Amino acid sequence: MAEMLTIARPYAEAAFKFARDAQALPAWSAALGRLASVLATDAARDLVGHPGVAADRIASVLAETAGGLDAQQLNFVRLLAANERLSALGEIASLFEGLRNEHEGVLEASISSAFPIDGPQVESIVTALAQRYGQGVKSIKARVTVDPDLIGGVSIRIGDEVIDASVRGKLAQMANALTA
Repeated sequence: MAEMLTIARPYAEAAFKFARDAQALPAWSAALGRLASVLATDAARDLVGHPGVAADRIASVLAETAGGLDAQQLNFVRLLAANERLSALGEIASLFEGLRNEHEGVLEASISSAFPIDGPQVESIVTALAQRYGQGVKSIKARVTVDPDLIGGVSIRIGDEVIDASVRGKLAQMANALTA
């Protein structure tokens, strides 16, 4: 994973700088997301790894499948194919989104809940996070998943930080305290 991150970072940074300067961040985000989704399929991975298919042909097939790429985005795909870096597209898209979020002052929060939570509950969590992180954060993108293993409550991940307000987390803390 660290190696793929090292490979992907310069491509993500170059794509981000180009998209930012061209004021095309949303279009590049969408294009990279589509390309990463296409590349996540078994058929695309087999094509990328096939030694008998030319890099230009692989780039064309991926671009056609993803659809809606402009000339610069197509050139980016061709560059990745020529340098045998298409397998890094998922990581490139992820890093690009991180750079875009940082540039736009957006904070991504991954919220795991033991049970489905409705819109007002999510909004309440987002409001609390906005108060906690305040300065420099213009908005918070919340992605909600259901994890029954939490037993109850929520667990929130923002970057490297985890806020664990789940029953499972509280039980783990109690078990650690009792064994210490």
